[in-house]
Amino acid sequence: MTTNSYSQLNNISTKILNLLNKPSISPSQITQIQAQLIHHNLHYNTIIAHNFISTCLSLNILNSALTLYTKLIKKPHIFICNTLIQSFSHSKIPLEKQNSITIYSHMHKERICPNNYTYPFVLKALSDLKELKLGQSVHTHIVKSGYYDNDIYVQNSLLNLYASCGEIEVCHQLFDEMPQRDVVSGTVLIMGYSDCGRYGDALVVFEKMRNAGVAPNRVMMVNALSACANFGSFDIGVWIHDYIRRSGWEMDVILGTSLIDMYGKCGRIEHGFWVFQEMKFKNVYTWNVVIRGLALAKSGEEAVRSFFIMEHENVKPDEVTLVAVLCACAYSGMVEKGREIFSWLTNGKYGFPPGAKHYACMVDLLAHSGRLEDALRMIEEMRVEPTKTVWGALLGGCRLHGNQELSEFAAWKLVGLEPRNSAYYIVLANLYGEMGRWNDAEKIRALMKERGLLKHLGSSSVELEDQKDLLELLR
Repeated sequence: MTTNSYSQLNNISTKILNLLNKPSISPSQITQIQAQLIHHNLHYNTIIAHNFISTCLSLNILNSALTLYTKLIKKPHIFICNTLIQSFSHSKIPLEKQNSITIYSHMHKERICPNNYTYPFVLKALSDLKELKLGQSVHTHIVKSGYYDNDIYVQNSLLNLYASCGEIEVCHQLFDEMPQRDVVSGTVLIMGYSDCGRYGDALVVFEKMRNAGVAPNRVMMVNALSACANFGSFDIGVWIHDYIRRSGWEMDVILGTSLIDMYGKCGRIEHGFWVFQEMKFKNVYTWNVVIRGLALAKSGEEAVRSFFIMEHENVKPDEVTLVAVLCACAYSGMVEKGREIFSWLTNGKYGFPPGAKHYACMVDLLAHSGRLEDALRMIEEMRVEPTKTVWGALLGGCRLHGNQELSEFAAWKLVGLEPRNSAYYIVLANLYGEMGRWNDAEKIRALMKERGLLKHLGSSSVELEDQKDLLELLR
């Protein structure tokens, strides 16, 4: 190549880079640039490739880059492959995210050796897609390549793969085998256990990391607080709050909301209010955990007051807000206030229609206050299919007020929804016994036996099922 040719090519490269970095670039210009890259043989240039792929990502036309660098170039540079895999791994569209794996397969086919930058992005895509089998294959490649023992980023990405796919035991085994662990390692395992509902195990990992002297970051603390909230571990939650104070961390929205949620679910919402006062910025999630905490504490009037203050401060309530405030009314027996708020919801004040959870709160409120016919009418007029929580709320109110006929009706509805749940058969058998309908009680026992539901009839706490269901709405 002559000096003039090199200078000309350099000028073309500079022009293309400037064009790619223009905020006003359009998809049609990408097509023209692509033609120029091919014409001048610049599609091998890694700097241009990086900019081209980044621009395609910002314009949501990543497939153009995929075609250029895997169809027209059989063996692209590893840097180009990694850039493509990274870009596709961050896509929110599953089909596009799948292309990370397509590129990785292309690399194997063309004998392009992956490096330690390749694997974390491939594993991220596999984790998001929950592709366990493919992930296990990549795990084997990593071990064979020698990167498994030497790179904590690759190891943490593997932990995330198994945690995301629900293979928490494998995840914990890999965690134990790691020669060194950092805050990310612990956070991934904590999140994995929490996602499986094993909050106690999540807190054991948190304590283990704390005892090992690993300094927690905000992400770990938020996940540990979530585990505290769901496990009811007030003491660890208080330690976390104290650590945040001692470390001088700013009480941002995410951290503050997590603390309030923990205090509310641990029955100490008054501590949550102190955090609330500290926070400079609050969003709808912050208000939701406050109202929910007050509902759990059966402080209905305070919950409703907070709801109105929230609206006054121009924070728009969402579906969760309305569930929380209606639950607060149900727990505190505030029938008229609950009806008023529900009427605003049905009239479109909040921009969304009532869902099954909102109806469940109202049925519980009406049924427990003795307005059984009103509760039944509300179920009949529901705009969505009644759920077990809705029928459970009606059943609980009917049992409380001794309405045996309506109790029978609600119990059979529950049997229809969950034919394998022995608790509903038990309440029917007990109900028939109370009514002196011994033949019907015997038929229920026979039906349970026929369906393989052999639970001892005296061992159920079914009378509390509706209360548990309502409590779940606040979790």
